[in-house]
Amino acid sequence: MCHPVDNLVLLSTLRLLMVLCAVLAVSGCATFAPNPPEDQSNICEIFREQPSWYDYARESEEKWGTPIATQMSFIQQESSFRSHVRPDRKYYLGFIPGPRPSSAKGYAQAQDPVWEEYEDQAGSLFARRTHMKHATDFIGWYNRRSQQQAGISLSNPEHLYYAYHEGAGGYQRGSYRSKPHVLRAGSQVAARANRYQAQLNACEAEFQCRKFYQVWPFCRS
Repeated sequence: MCHPVDNLVLLSTLRLLMVLCAVLAVSGCATFAPNPPEDQSNICEIFREQPSWYDYARESEEKWGTPIATQMSFIQQESSFRSHVRPDRKYYLGFIPGPRPSSAKGYAQAQDPVWEEYEDQAGSLFARRTHMKHATDFIGWYNRRSQQQAGISLSNPEHLYYAYHEGAGGYQRGSYRSKPHVLRAGSQVAARANRYQAQLNACEAEFQCRKFYQVWPFCRS
C-alpha cells in the first residue's frame, strides 16, 4: 500500500522537475539566439552576419510598407539587437528584486497589451517577441496603424518612433514634446534610418538573389 508521505515526496519531485525543465527551456532559447551584430552602425554588416534578417525585414516592408532601414533602426534603438532583453528590475535595499517597470520584451520591446493586439489582428499564437521575423512584422504592423490613426508618413521614421513610444493617442496629444529622452531617441532613430538606407542602397543586391530558388531579375526589387 502506498504511504501518503511517499505521494507527497513524489509530487514534490515532479513539481521540481517541471520547474527545472521550464528553466532549461527558457535558458536554452536565450543560449541559441543569435548574438547581437558586432558592427551595429552598418546595416550591410548586420545583414552579412544575419542574412535571414534581411528576408524578414523585406517581407515586412512588402506587407506593411515600413522601409527596411527604418525597421532595423527601431530595433537597434529598442534592444541593440538583443533577443531576450527586458527592462531592468528595481532593487530594494540594493539586493531585493522588485517588479520590472514594464512588460516590454524582445527585439522590438513590445509590451504585453499591444503584443496581444498584434497577435489577434495580424500575428498568431506562435509569434514570439524574441524572434526577428515576428519583431519586424510587429514593427511594420504598428507603423501602419500609426499611419492610419495619426496620419504619419511611413517615410518619417522620427515621428513614427514618437508614435511607437507614446501610442497614436499620445502622439496626437503631443506628449512626446515634453519628454527630452523621447525626442532624443526619435532623432537618433531618424539619423540611423537615413544612414542605414544609404548603406543598404550600396549593398542590397547581395541579399536579394542569394537563394537557389531566387532567379534574377525577378528577385530584385
